[in-house]
Amino acid sequence: MFLYSPKKVNSNKVMKNLVVSVFYTTFASANKKGTNNNMEEKKVTTVEERRPGVSFVEQIVIDDLAAGRNDGRVQTRFPPEPNGYLHIGHAKAIAIDFGLAKKYGGECNLRFDDTNPQKEDTEYIESIEQDIKWLGFEWAHVYYASDYFQELWDFAVWLIRQGRAYVDEQSAEEIARQKGTTTSPGTNSPYRDRPIDESLRLFEYMNSGECQPGTLVLRAKIDMAHPNMLFRDPLIYRVLNIPHIRTGAKWNAYPMYDFTHGQSDYLEGVTHSWCTLEFVEHRPLYDLFVTWMREWMKTLPQPLPVGRGVDTSFAENRDGNGNYSPPSEGGARGGSPYQGPRQTEFNKLNLNYTLMSKRNLLALVQNGMVSGWDDPRMPTLCGFRRRGYSPESIVKFIDKIGYTKIDALNDMALLESVVRDDLNQRAQRVSAVLNPVKVVITNYPEGQTEQLTAVNNPECEADGTHEVEFSRELWIERDDFMEVAEKKFMRLAPGKEVRLKNAYIIKCDEEHPCDKDAEGRVTTIYCTYDPETRSGQPGADRKIKGKTLHWVSCHNAVEAEVRLYNRLWRVENPRDELAAIRDEQQCDAVTAMKQIINPDSLTLLTHCFVEPYAATMKPLSYLQFQRIGYFNVDPDSTDSHPVFNKTVGLRS
Repeated sequence: MFLYSPKKVNSNKVMKNLVVSVFYTTFASANKKGTNNNMEEKKVTTVEERRPGVSFVEQIVIDDLAAGRNDGRVQTRFPPEPNGYLHIGHAKAIAIDFGLAKKYGGECNLRFDDTNPQKEDTEYIESIEQDIKWLGFEWAHVYYASDYFQELWDFAVWLIRQGRAYVDEQSAEEIARQKGTTTSPGTNSPYRDRPIDESLRLFEYMNSGECQPGTLVLRAKIDMAHPNMLFRDPLIYRVLNIPHIRTGAKWNAYPMYDFTHGQSDYLEGVTHSWCTLEFVEHRPLYDLFVTWMREWMKTLPQPLPVGRGVDTSFAENRDGNGNYSPPSEGGARGGSPYQGPRQTEFNKLNLNYTLMSKRNLLALVQNGMVSGWDDPRMPTLCGFRRRGYSPESIVKFIDKIGYTKIDALNDMALLESVVRDDLNQRAQRVSAVLNPVKVVITNYPEGQTEQLTAVNNPECEADGTHEVEFSRELWIERDDFMEVAEKKFMRLAPGKEVRLKNAYIIKCDEEHPCDKDAEGRVTTIYCTYDPETRSGQPGADRKIKGKTLHWVSCHNAVEAEVRLYNRLWRVENPRDELAAIRDEQQCDAVTAMKQIINPDSLTLLTHCFVEPYAATMKPLSYLQFQRIGYFNVDPDSTDSHPVFNKTVGLRS
């Protein structure tokens, strides 16, 4: 059974969010009214970032290339942690990492920052690779932070020898208290000045398998009074004693993310490291660790064996004593030397009525609140794929909202608008009836059927046509009939005519329009047809007041299950609401989630009918159920039991 899902937004930048939300709300309103004022082509950006034709991130690449920085290379990386499935927020990072590298003749590597074996799994690695390919991107190489565990360990040993790192025996709580606050300096650890030899011995012990997690950590010795809290002797190694999915039992002490990320970028020769805005405060620490690594590399007696970055050219620079050092001039191609990665931050992709924290998404999956990571209500890429979003629509949406330094809450209506426009071009048109009631055409010969022609996609002539069967008994939507019709009701009613899509004009009988069951529910509607009005024939031009209805022949209709999806959360900003509930009630995340989750986020319809052509579609095919909306064939679908997921309605 299916239930619920989360995603991420912003809280402490309310005014900025409000401004951007107003923009998207205005766009959505314009769309609803059918107005075309080119607002959809605008991107939210600050005045100081506004550059003609490009985002501020792309402009940085342009400027660096013009200046010949890093030998005129563009090398990026997409560095996910393999501890969950990718969500649509990751798609924004993927688009810029891979997109700009390709646009400017560079390459983008996929690197898994696998520094925490507690949470990582090969399942996540495989899903991440699949999602990137689904979005239409290809990586140059696949790397792992674990490729550098030995180099990072050696680097940490060097830091200890340099007096820039020490082993601390305090508990996490004690270390946190000594950090101080944003307005008061921290206090030194009693182990800050421990002898170098002792720290070296204890560091080895941390990796022995005998050291208990939480008893020892390695900290960088920087400045306990630094205004940036991250500089107050940050942890760079901790003990986990957990086998790693790639390195096995070799390591028991693992590097922290902040210590690993920048060094991995440097060793790979990354030129542009793009991160989201929460890493602004991390950038100075990132740069410091990279600077220290450059110093360390100059001391190496031989080049590093990784062979990934441009600094591997320093193998040719042997001094008179046989030592190696990075080149002082000239890079991998004889231009400027590798200057290291430049970290730049941009805004996250946040959607209203969505929660994107992988921690919370995992909680939903583990607690059975959704059917899995690919539940169509999840903001994961595999969830969007299963729901019927095309990869092209997601990339178009990302391009539309752009890259800025304003953390905004984007309107889901904008994404749905982009998806709707995209699917209009690629979806196959088919007939489906979700709430069926039978129509009997009394003047049509019993036992007779005929084949009519239906256009597969009016937006693409190359998609061709298919045949649909017409017969005496048809299924139509129950809402398309009223026994006592309102004045403006233009569908089927006693004495009224309607046109059947691709077929004939029919008229509802006035004297005996329908049969009902004991509860007064209509079971059968009686009509006659005009044989001269077959679609494509001259008589089809006859004008009537009624609308055109979709239908399915009872003779060959295929019974199907249809899943209708709504917002997973009842509140616009579930992240902030979740935090508020937990703070007020002192409860866990799951308890809080249950209070704001939408109990009507999924409606299962089990007695629907589709034409046979729709039932033959492969899983994940894009369809338009005429007059209803866009749908997707679910992977659960079988020949005997087709299943369809609603992607988005025909209009907002």
